[in-house]
Amino acid sequence: MGDILAVVFDMDGVIIDSEQVWDRVRREYAAEHGGTWTDTATRDMQGMSAPEWSAFMAETLRVNGTPEQIDAGVVAGMQQHYAQGIPLLPGAREAVSSLAEHWPLGLASSSNRPLIDTVLATAGLAQYFTATISSEEVDAGKPEPDVYLAACEALTVPPHHAAAVEDSTGGLLSAHRAGLKVIAVPNPHYPPDGTVLIETAQVVLDSVSELDPAVVRAL
Repeated sequence: MGDILAVVFDMDGVIIDSEQVWDRVRREYAAEHGGTWTDTATRDMQGMSAPEWSAFMAETLRVNGTPEQIDAGVVAGMQQHYAQGIPLLPGAREAVSSLAEHWPLGLASSSNRPLIDTVLATAGLAQYFTATISSEEVDAGKPEPDVYLAACEALTVPPHHAAAVEDSTGGLLSAHRAGLKVIAVPNPHYPPDGTVLIETAQVVLDSVSELDPAVVRAL
């Protein structure tokens, strides 16, 4: 297994095709509660923790209500979508299960804890993960390294002996800053910054279906 002792996955955009769902739910919530959406709001909030994006919606988008109320309302909207089916990306289940045969797996997600638990349980993936961390459980969301550092700590693996699987600019920066080796699976709907991709990723895949133990071993 070389130098890699654990693999840490992002969730949104890597395991599930959910970035558009987040965008739709937040837009609808903002429109229904007096907010004004901006051209950059979607990208501005990518990678933010729940306390960060709910404050952003309250303060910058002028959505009515406290950040806590906004957070609860958006999460309820996400749960409604997930109740209709978990949007697993093609090949994600196979990638997770195949890597879990060789390494302990962690999850470092910007999603709220209830959404992480819902997705993994409903999709039958919870059994594969040794540790899961939501960025709402650490001091700062992506692109800061906190969530990846916490995941590695929970896995009891030094960050430089772990690999991250990420799709977005903020996620790539977060994993890189934490010291993990980075496997990038760029999100086609919200592609990461090209310079960041080049500077942070050791491997770039077209889809998560290409991720297998051989890719990790090659790191």
